[in-house]
Parts: sequence; C-alpha cells; structure tokens
Amino acid sequence: MPATVIQVAATSRTYPVHVGTGLLGRLAALLDEAGVGGQRVAVSSPTVWKAHGETIARALGKVEQVLIPDGERSKNAQTVSRIYDALIRMAAERSVTIIAVGGGVVGDVVGFAAATYLRGVGLVHVPTTLLAQVDSSIGGKVGINHPLGKNLIGSFHQPLAVFADPEVLGTLPRREFRAGLYEIVKYGMIADRSLFERVGEDLRAIVRREQEALAPVIADSCRIKAQVVSEDERESGLRRILNFGHTAGHAIEAVTKYRRFRHGEAVAYGMLVVADLAVRRGIFAEGERSALADLIARLGPLPSVSDLSAQALIEAMRRDKKVRKGRLHVVLPTRIGSTRIVNDVSDDEFRQSLWALGARP
Repeated sequence: MPATVIQVAATSRTYPVHVGTGLLGRLAALLDEAGVGGQRVAVSSPTVWKAHGETIARALGKVEQVLIPDGERSKNAQTVSRIYDALIRMAAERSVTIIAVGGGVVGDVVGFAAATYLRGVGLVHVPTTLLAQVDSSIGGKVGINHPLGKNLIGSFHQPLAVFADPEVLGTLPRREFRAGLYEIVKYGMIADRSLFERVGEDLRAIVRREQEALAPVIADSCRIKAQVVSEDERESGLRRILNFGHTAGHAIEAVTKYRRFRHGEAVAYGMLVVADLAVRRGIFAEGERSALADLIARLGPLPSVSDLSAQALIEAMRRDKKVRKGRLHVVLPTRIGSTRIVNDVSDDEFRQSLWALGARP
C-alpha cells in the first residue's frame, strides 16, 4: 500500500506525517527528503530497540543510540537527565536531530529533552505503538509526569517529521494494541462518526492487524489530529477537544501511580465517565452512550476500578493541567462525532458518573 502523507501546518512549523508500511527500512532516504541533516541520535527503550533497532540501524547506517527505560513510571526528570548526559558526552551540538523510536512515553520524554537541550534541537518521531502513531507523536506536546499529576511539566516542540509504519505494530502485545484502539475511538467520538462506525464494522480485521483495515484508520486519526493542531497549536481553543476522556483518564492513572492502567485504557474509562455525565445533563442520547460503551466492551476487558475512590479521583481531576482560572474544562459529547466544552461540572456530577462506572464512594 502506498504511504499517506499528511501535512501538519502548525504555527511554529509545517511538517509531514508519513503513514505506510515499510517506512522503517527507508528512514535514511525519508529523512534526507525531509531535509533532516546533521548528526542523528536515536533514543529508544531496550524492548523497542531489540525488536526494531537492527532495521533502523541498517537503514540509517552509523547512528548514535541511547536507551532509556519505558513506561509511565519512567516518564520523569531522572529519565530526561539520562538523555542529557548521553548528549553531552557525545558532544551533540545544536544541529543534532534526536529520533524518538518508541511509544508515547518515549516520544514525550525524548521530545522534552529535545525541546530543552541547548534550548531546542531537531526532533523526529518514529512511533512504534498504535497510540503513539495516532496521537502522541503528532502535535508537539512533550513532557513528563509529576507524582501529583500527569504531564504537569512540559512544553510544545513540534517535530521535523513523523514516520508511522503500521508493520511495526505486529510485535506489539495485544493489550498495548487495544490501548491504541481506544484513542482511535476517541477521534471518532470527537470528529468523525464514520471512523467510529468503521472501527466497529472492521474490528475483527483491525484486531488481526490486517494492513488494509488498519492503515486507513490510523491515517484518518492522524488527519483529524493534524487538522486540529493546525488550527490550534497551543490548546487555546479547538485543541481542547482532543482531551475527550482524558480528564477522568489522567486522574485514574495518577491515583494508581501509573502502574495498573495503560493510557488508552484510562481514556476509555474517561470517555465512559463523560458520556454518562452528558446523558445525565440531557445533551447526549442514551443510545449514543450505549453505542460507545458497546464498542469499548468489544475491544476487550479493562482493569477494574471498583477499588478506586470517587473522591480521590475528583481531587486528582481538580489538579489537572486543564484547570483554567480555577475551573476545570471538560469535553462532553453531544453526539457521536461532536462535542462541547464546559467549565461548570460539579463534584457531585463527577461523583455520580464515577459511581456509575464502578468506583467506590
């Protein structure tokens, strides 16, 4: 299948997102086409490099490599410091381009290092998880977690290019793959009913990772993200819709110390919370909520939230970076493919919807 190229026309930089099979083996030529010259340093995790490092090294030739721990618990200042140490030891100059090879955590951490090393150096994303391919590698959000909240420390640093190769998803564990599917469902919910419905209709082929079914939904998700970022790079308005499901989702991750849930799983719960809340407000039909719940259920089992305190989750939500002037902005669905942003959701409303989800009082 020919690669799809999507342009992200952000205010600070326009860059291409390539979606297609076999991109890893052509990285050197693709980087040359994108005008990425100078020293190149690949930063990845041991697991990802074991699976794909040989292909990347063969494609790039001689390339410096730095390996960092993966997982949300490693998304911190200590991991960023390891990258700084490696770059300084190799005397990396401002012309260096750092190539982030991995999932969303690697991309966020490496992106933050690229944004801050020598006050900003070149960055290229080679996402190797479904979630990173459709979401975190696009848009320039980079950062790390704080023990009290997710992504509280970060910046905006747009990449020079993104290369998403669906073939690499063949090595992805089933749970990690499902976690990315929840983000694709999110894109359908906020902007494209046909994408939402196609995931349900083609789910068996998508789960089997058949390229004819998988590549188009990846590309469509990237198009939605690219369009939103192009219109609102720094989340001052439209881009807030990308946080659909993330308010409660981030709280679930923080309360469980990033150990129990994959990001996409937490977002799935977050979507169910705001869907229930929107139904209670009378702005979202019960049939639409059921369609969302049914699709999420079809994707596979989620870890239980029955031992999580609704009050603890509410307190974590109130510390979220989406709080503006003391008000928490929440993205609510109005129908599949459309949302509304509100800033008047009460703790009691959250509590009722969290109880409905299964959280304890």
